[in-house]
Amino acid sequence: MAAPSAPPTSPAGSPNPVHSADSAAPAAGSAGERPRRSGYRRLPVQQRREQLIAVALELFGSRPPEEVSLDDVAEAAGASRPLVYRYFAGGKQQLYEAALRTAAEELTSRFRVPPRGAPTEQLAAVLDRYFDFVADHDAGYGALLRGGSVVETARTSAIVDDVRRAALRRTLRHLGVRDAGPRVTLLVRSWISVVEASALSWLDEGRQIPPDSLRDWLVDQFVAMSAATAGHDPQTARMLAGLLELEPPGGSADALIARLRGLRAP
Repeated sequence: MAAPSAPPTSPAGSPNPVHSADSAAPAAGSAGERPRRSGYRRLPVQQRREQLIAVALELFGSRPPEEVSLDDVAEAAGASRPLVYRYFAGGKQQLYEAALRTAAEELTSRFRVPPRGAPTEQLAAVLDRYFDFVADHDAGYGALLRGGSVVETARTSAIVDDVRRAALRRTLRHLGVRDAGPRVTLLVRSWISVVEASALSWLDEGRQIPPDSLRDWLVDQFVAMSAATAGHDPQTARMLAGLLELEPPGGSADALIARLRGLRAP
């Protein structure tokens, strides 16, 4: 989506007030003068566009997208409705997609695995960043993943699917899996679905479970799901064996195995 072109300028190089929607207010005392809203200020074209996206992202993240209007965005940005349309001629839908794309890029950036630590510790660090994002964008995250929003389109769904594909690729890379077969791919996709469903439930239930406890449970879920799949798929078995070799004695993987053994009747 290309940024709007810069406004025409006068011979002296200053913006032409006849053509510029982001120009300064009329001089004091001019006919029909209206006071600008508090906080309005001129910004360069790209900076104004980025500001509108940032404001929209904050609003869409704090309320369901269908409850946010262009007037809300304009008011929060200290701008006018025509100015928002100047940058997003497609109106609210175009602005929502731009905000969603920005959020998707931010979320995808949080899938980076830290260079140090056992595999389960690295996975836990990624989940910490993921749930930080969910907490910061709770209403928008919930409305988006549940579907059915009036602003949901094939394009918005494609943006979300891109995030899921990025999560799949980076998880497989973290596990050292190349040329993933159907079983290990299904395993990772299924676990990503569990993470998403857990995040939605966590929000719905008022975040009653402490985030670190939920994170540890999801790491255990991945190990347990991998163990179940390993019994049916040699590639997953090799992947899990390699993961466990890198785990420290007495670490989270050993603790899970010990708990499972403790469930057996003596």
